[in-house]
Amino acid sequence: MPARRNDPAAAGPPLGEFGRIERFFKPLAAGFPGARGLADDAAVFGVPAGKELVVTTDAMVAGVHFLPDDHPADIAAKLLRTNLSDLAAMAAEPLAYTLVTALPRGLGEEWLAAFAAGLAADQERFGIALAGGDSVGTSGPITLSVTAFGLVPAGRAVPRWGGRAGDCLFVTGTIGDATLGLDIALGRRVVEDVAVRESLLARLRRPDPRTTLGPRLAGLATAMLDVSDGLVADLGHLCAESGLSAVVEAAKVPLSPAARALAGGDSAVLARLLTGGDDYELLFSAPAGARPALQDLALRTGVPVTGIGRLEAGEAGAVTVLDAGGAPLALPRRGWEHF
Repeated sequence: MPARRNDPAAAGPPLGEFGRIERFFKPLAAGFPGARGLADDAAVFGVPAGKELVVTTDAMVAGVHFLPDDHPADIAAKLLRTNLSDLAAMAAEPLAYTLVTALPRGLGEEWLAAFAAGLAADQERFGIALAGGDSVGTSGPITLSVTAFGLVPAGRAVPRWGGRAGDCLFVTGTIGDATLGLDIALGRRVVEDVAVRESLLARLRRPDPRTTLGPRLAGLATAMLDVSDGLVADLGHLCAESGLSAVVEAAKVPLSPAARALAGGDSAVLARLLTGGDDYELLFSAPAGARPALQDLALRTGVPVTGIGRLEAGEAGAVTVLDAGGAPLALPRRGWEHF
């Protein structure tokens, strides 16, 4: 019988902390001189002239952000990509990241090998390298954290607070697929079509950070963030920081063919898709006159950009979603909340 990937005996005698670093993590730092071969207490690197450093940290916990039985490579991809999405939302190019892993002592090295392989694949895809971190044991669930560093031209980072009344609202890609993917993963929804099921699960497990488009929105977007807690909740954050309210036309929110078919015109399902989260698409405001430039960028980067509403003067943080008939759509909640 083949060894399970979480079997501590699967890979022979345990490597120990420094053996794990040498085997699994040192290769991930090889392309970044500032990591110093993971031989020192900290990384050392400079910021090029005319650039600013953008720093973001995201953590993931088993049972909260991913399922304990998810494949380690999928977990690695989601961990890194959620941080890359934050960099893209600030119009920053990826540079390097640090990693903290808190792993149960009984978790086998086969799991760690697959996790490191997932990181390696995404490092190559997105042009980022490991700069350092820490590795500890825990009696609790798998807990992972990445701090990612990016570069943006000085003064060009796009904030959340720059929106102006009259600006149009735009979102990249499609919304709601990850919500449906979670329903499938938890057994709350059965989708017979294998291709559709796998595509929705992939959107949950491997979000697609908009690293090609985000940096190009500097000078066009007035305010921006990524959609992690749900479109409505995150738009509320943008509005609160900008001191404005927003109106969203639900019929304009881009849905994938799979999501549109599964929603079937049900307003309750649509409300869930707009508030479910884990989309990791960019949500931003821009003047109406920026539409031609945005469509040109969408074509050049291959990232769809869709207008979904507008910013208005009004109660700061208020978001109204209108249904196809122009009436407010009932939303049982705005999005995900940890506490």
